[in-house]
Amino acid sequence: MREEDIPAVQEIERQSQMAPWSALTYRREIRNRQSCRYVVARADTQLPDGTPPATDYPLLLRLLQRIGLVAPAATSTAPIVGYGGIWLNETSGHITTIAVAPAHRRRGVGELILNALIDGAYELNAQYLSLEVRVSNLTAQRLYLKYGFRPVGQRTNYYVDNHEDALVMWTDPITTTSYKERLCELRRQLHERLRQQVDQVVVGSPSNGPTVG
Repeated sequence: MREEDIPAVQEIERQSQMAPWSALTYRREIRNRQSCRYVVARADTQLPDGTPPATDYPLLLRLLQRIGLVAPAATSTAPIVGYGGIWLNETSGHITTIAVAPAHRRRGVGELILNALIDGAYELNAQYLSLEVRVSNLTAQRLYLKYGFRPVGQRTNYYVDNHEDALVMWTDPITTTSYKERLCELRRQLHERLRQQVDQVVVGSPSNGPTVG
């Protein structure tokens, strides 16, 4: 995520009925490279040319390059369709936010962003992952359970818009061989899902597949 992306990110916030962050908050988070990572997903309007971009997420990039989905160049004007952030809280990589524009949901974009944030957690030397999620957001909870998160508690009236409770979720250590093997298999499955979507786009119409920037 770059500072010029903030207005588009805030628009997705509004579409997602989330309590919006201020532009100042986003700028502060983006600039704090010591303990934060923020990413955006873009919908390409042309088929990718395979040119490797500059990126801070080499593990995810390798997955995407294998299927022709690569992060756009820094000057890309492809529309932002999702975003996410993570910051280091002692030993935990705490996922602060993930959102996908309504028109691009159920295509693996959120899972793609989650994987970028997991790479960010490794860069920050986090030992665990943690987050809060609305108790009513069962779709997101299923995704997090898939990636090893488990409920450990609940925060009452956590969300300011409707006073909904938040489910608190943590992973076991992400540095273990077992977690990394699980992550590898999940990325193989995500790779296959995205590859099939790319194949369908290539056959039927110009590309609008997601990329992480």
